[in-house]
Amino acid sequence: MYSPVEGAVANNLPDHIPLEVQQERLGRLMHLQEEISGERLAYKIGKTMQVLVDEVDEEGAIARSSADAPEIDGLVYISNGQTLKTGDFVNVRITDSDVHDLWAEAV
Repeated sequence: MYSPVEGAVANNLPDHIPLEVQQERLGRLMHLQEEISGERLAYKIGKTMQVLVDEVDEEGAIARSSADAPEIDGLVYISNGQTLKTGDFVNVRITDSDVHDLWAEAV
């Protein structure tokens, strides 16, 4: 969606698209992106990858792959990661996925 930015020439262009149309288009785009993301992540099920552990609690660990930026991209939830430590690099086998995140077991 377009948001006016101070000093931007586009602010003065005529015929801005109505907010409702912008939101409907954004919704369609986000739905399509979720389908693409879900397919790409499902392809990783059964594969082994190295991840960096960000958090550990009694339920396991939360990590990210080298392709994932903190607080932006999806997470890797490690079900048996209770003994890991923040900052550890660990190899995991991907066991499940959704449109944003992966679930794994440390190997």
